Amino acid sequence: MLVYPLFIGTWELVLIILIIVLIFGGKKIPELMKGVGKGVKSFKEGMNEIEDQVNQADPSKPAPKSDETPKSE
Repeated sequence: MLVYPLFIGTWELVLIILIIVLIFGGKKIPELMKGVGKGVKSFKEGMNEIEDQVNQADPSKPAPKSDETPKSE
């Protein structure tokens, strides 16, 4: 018998949502989701700013990989 622990079924999802509602209450959940959305938006904006700075530095060269350090010329 194969067990797939990463797949969440319908009843597991319902149980998780019920536990979240019991812990935080119905009024706090929209506030929590709003905060998560703002955090994700801020993270994406930061990543785009870094990418723009790298591209502005020298547009003819591709951006270095995360494990490579830029070499000074």
